[in-house]
Amino acid sequence: MTAALAPAALDAADWQARRAAHVARVDSLLGDHLAKRARHGRQSIEEFLLTYYNYRPAQFRRWQPGPGFLLQHARPEEFGAFYVSDEHGAAHLDVLAVLERRRESVEWIHRLLVSTATRPPHFGCFGMHEWAMVYRQTQAEVRHNILPLRLGAEATAALVDELAVRCSHFDAFRFFTPAARPLNVLQPTRETQHEHDQPACLHANMDVYRWAYKLAPLVPSELIADCFELAKEIRTLDMRASPYDLTSIGLDFLPIETPEGRAEYVRCQRDFAARAGALRQRLIGYCERALGQFTAGRPTASGS
Repeated sequence: MTAALAPAALDAADWQARRAAHVARVDSLLGDHLAKRARHGRQSIEEFLLTYYNYRPAQFRRWQPGPGFLLQHARPEEFGAFYVSDEHGAAHLDVLAVLERRRESVEWIHRLLVSTATRPPHFGCFGMHEWAMVYRQTQAEVRHNILPLRLGAEATAALVDELAVRCSHFDAFRFFTPAARPLNVLQPTRETQHEHDQPACLHANMDVYRWAYKLAPLVPSELIADCFELAKEIRTLDMRASPYDLTSIGLDFLPIETPEGRAEYVRCQRDFAARAGALRQRLIGYCERALGQFTAGRPTASGS
């Protein structure tokens, strides 16, 4: 486990500046969300991230520094239920109280993050999970049926048959059509997620955002925002490489039915894997410091 560090003091001007910067950043990330919903219904990238991931905008906007900080002249209730004041009136996160309630969840997330990080990456899926979700369905049957299939139902199914499907992520696989499920090389389940998630998978790398906000308040809000920004970019590629015609929501398509399109997909996938890997390692570090502190029973907050 990573060793705990002594807490660092932040005066009021410093922590207030960090809080204001975080709120402005989140507002910028989500600011055009309602306008996009008005134009495109519920098909926008932001809408997906806010509904698929259960983290409300108000939670996202609420800043907290994570463990390892003493916030001078701060009221604990401004930062959440697990913040307390020391004898000098400085607010800080009570890491032990968080772990008393949520240790099993943190340990589960930590195991998943580590197992994903240490598994060899696979870059040959070409985003076919989205195509498998509409395999052998008519336009009226597909999940996002207000978006037309770019190649039509028959050509879409033919591409799935040609390229095959090797999806390792359960939360993508569970949306496959019944006809597509037997075609998948793997048969992931929730129970085997630790055995299948791998660091090149777009959905596993979007999920770094999920694990970041589920670890709050043990991670700083800025790290959650970093993960959201990456998830937004990944989801954009995910949809561009999907079988849908997205011109109505302002996205051009990535033609994975061509060698050039598949090469571009892998190039983007490698970039996302590297960036998600760095974020994943930061989350692992926060997990290990918190769990190490809990095991040792230290009375002060851990941090980085």
